[in-house]
Amino acid sequence: MTNASVREFKMPDVGEGLTEAEILKWYVQPGDTVTDGQVVCEVETAKAAVELPIPYDGVVRSLHFPEGTTVDVGTSIIAVEVAGGAAPAQEAAPAPAAEPEQPAEQPAARQPVLVGYGVATSSTRRRPRKQAQDPAARQAASAVQSELNGHGAAPAAPATPPAAPAAPVAPAAPAQRPLAKPPVRKLAKDLGVDLATVTPTGPDGVVTREDVHAAVAAAQTPQQTAPAARPAAPAVSAPADRPAAPASYDSGRETRIPVKGVRKATAAAMVGSAFTAPHVTEFVTVDVTRTMKLVEELKQDKEFAGLRVNPLLLIAKALLVAIRRNPDINASWDEAAQEIVVKHYVNLGIAAATPRGLIVPNIKDAHAKALPELAASLGELVSTAREGKTSPSAMQGGTVTITNVGVFGVDTGTPILNPGESAILAVGAIKPQPWVHKGKVKPRQVTTLALSFDHRLVDGELGSKVLADVAAILEQPKRLITWA
Repeated sequence: MTNASVREFKMPDVGEGLTEAEILKWYVQPGDTVTDGQVVCEVETAKAAVELPIPYDGVVRSLHFPEGTTVDVGTSIIAVEVAGGAAPAQEAAPAPAAEPEQPAEQPAARQPVLVGYGVATSSTRRRPRKQAQDPAARQAASAVQSELNGHGAAPAAPATPPAAPAAPVAPAAPAQRPLAKPPVRKLAKDLGVDLATVTPTGPDGVVTREDVHAAVAAAQTPQQTAPAARPAAPAVSAPADRPAAPASYDSGRETRIPVKGVRKATAAAMVGSAFTAPHVTEFVTVDVTRTMKLVEELKQDKEFAGLRVNPLLLIAKALLVAIRRNPDINASWDEAAQEIVVKHYVNLGIAAATPRGLIVPNIKDAHAKALPELAASLGELVSTAREGKTSPSAMQGGTVTITNVGVFGVDTGTPILNPGESAILAVGAIKPQPWVHKGKVKPRQVTTLALSFDHRLVDGELGSKVLADVAAILEQPKRLITWA
């Protein structure tokens, strides 16, 4: 066309460091007219559901992906025909083969978009994977890599006649050590897979668990078709049966739910936290009868008119006071710098169960809020989470978290730390129980609190002091005044 060009709208980075998002719903169809700022689709990231506006006027030519598809950040998702102007730079004819090396020296800056900050240029450059043309050099490189991965010496391959003096290049092979996380390396070692022979599919050339399993399956295929080609390897034969597991799936009695979006991110975060931070959990059972009476009194206070007042409000305030008395609990562990980072502010996270999974939005600068302000922030946080409108920024930067399992009638639990935080308080159900009060057994409102903390930076004394302070405040709410 001479008076129109097609613009490709790419999936933006709607949060910090997100790599993919699922298209939940399209609001436009091919042939529809769109205007600058009009919302064209809703996507779900690992943190929240977000609506994406189009940054220009035009007519929708095509939708590249159907609803329910997970798309990588930076991938074009919709084509819009705009009036006037030449085609965008990315649609120009390809440059000569020698020119693509020049932009690699000067990465393009992040492009601003209406949602998020555009696609971030990776700071990690994928190392080139050299293709050894000489079989002797390839065999030597494989042997060296096997030693690095702890596999022992690689089996000797049939000798090949030396073709050229290129074999001395083989010592450079150790520099090409495959990129893989420690759990993936262990998996490869257990399955007898040499990572040097695995084709990586992860970001920046990183070998993933799926790549290792794919290599096992590929290695098993030749053995089934031509058993005389080489002897079967016992170490590989057992895991090779795993791909056949889905065949036993009974669709009439079982349901498989894809793990993606918020639930996928939560699962990864919880596994990472549980196996990175050494958790310690302490418990205390406390009489909260006076706190429950104070809740009823605050409901009648005109300062709280229109606000939701519940026990969680006073528990949150009690935790904030305990942190003020024991500030070292409000910290994080910097593995790279080998430092403990003490936060002089409290972004209080509240774990919330939503239809899309568990999320932990936080109240920014909760330490500086008066009780009515804290009540308003809590009410807004909960209602936004239930509507699925929590923004990615609301779930970033938390320092300590509260999870209220008591709403499900559970006495208590051993909560897992939110990644990057050092403590999480679990609140159990508040129930009438027999309690010794002023020398007599009486029915009192009782609950159990559980505090999990990162034992790398919080020792038993500090964790115990924080939990004891929270319990003391809930037992005698007047300490909110005397200690604050």
